Amino acid sequence: MKTNTLIDRRSFVKMAGAAWAAALSPRGAFALERADAVFASAFMAPDGSYGVATLTEAGEIVERRLLPARAHGMTLSPASRRAVAFARRPGTYAMIFAPDGAAEPVVITSAEGRHFFGHGCFSADGRLLYATENDFSANRGMVGIYDGRRGFARIGEFPTYGIGPHDMTLAADGRTLAIANGGIETHPDFGRTKLNLDRMQPSLALVDAATGALIEKHVLPPDLNRLSTRHVDIGADGRVWFACQYEGARNDLPPLVGHFAKGEDLTFVGLPERTTAALANYVGAIAVNRRDGLVGLTSPKGNVAVTLDAKTGAVLREEQVTDAAGVAAAKHGFAVSTYGGRFEKRVSAVAWDQHIVRLGDQVDAPKSESVTRSSQR
Repeated sequence: MKTNTLIDRRSFVKMAGAAWAAALSPRGAFALERADAVFASAFMAPDGSYGVATLTEAGEIVERRLLPARAHGMTLSPASRRAVAFARRPGTYAMIFAPDGAAEPVVITSAEGRHFFGHGCFSADGRLLYATENDFSANRGMVGIYDGRRGFARIGEFPTYGIGPHDMTLAADGRTLAIANGGIETHPDFGRTKLNLDRMQPSLALVDAATGALIEKHVLPPDLNRLSTRHVDIGADGRVWFACQYEGARNDLPPLVGHFAKGEDLTFVGLPERTTAALANYVGAIAVNRRDGLVGLTSPKGNVAVTLDAKTGAVLREEQVTDAAGVAAAKHGFAVSTYGGRFEKRVSAVAWDQHIVRLGDQVDAPKSESVTRSSQR
């Protein structure tokens, strides 16, 4: 389940166990001893190899693991204590690993005729892994289902009810999947080339994870058909927040962030023109700090990180961050990483990838089921 997760050092060490902590390098152990919170992010090393690192809120690397290729998004199951690093589109691998070292990593490969889109989430009990995938022959988005009790064997799939799905998260009811269908057609024969910019079909869908049935779908209006819906997160009130990337003219200033709950129309946040221009038509990552009632956005193209009030949508902070990449809820506000190796105030000899995951539950944040209470459409 994708939530605004944040775990303190003491809880993380307890989860990981003494054997894991004892196996750390002296430098990693020292960093962990001084840490208040623990995160994870994928990276590229100076020699061109790829990996995933556990790191503190100050940006000190605690531990590294090698990956077979570049990763993109990550997800965590507090229930099963497993995390996943998904290959960047059109990659075909995902690596499931235990941050506490309790189990050997498992590398899975997408089914024939499919590739991963870089994102996914676990079921509430941690048994099933859901991954956004491309059925590229039929040009349709799919959710692949993998069973953790069977070595993460692929046991089924259902549609995302759109084209080019990207991010996906599980609502507080433990059953409703919120999926961002970016609307962009791609095919691995053409790499990362976007094949339908003149006829994009972006949408957001709520899907029943148990049955694969469509609950409701929001198609963006014709005047916003080049606004690719990319990333999602869940607010403290159960509201789905979404962030977009625009494929139209550079001098256009479309809305880039919005929210909705089941039974409601999409609501776009009316950002000031200055802030929209600063985001450069591209929000690379979004995160909700449920405890503080904040929404964080990053734009590597605009070199900016923006903090919004989750209740009003007002811009509370706008900070210049060169090559801004990932964003995650911190004790106060957000932790931000960059492609240049910065995580908060520390710079490491790595290029952090676009997303950060927090290793544990933010237990003091209220949970809501407002996504599930509204009537169906």
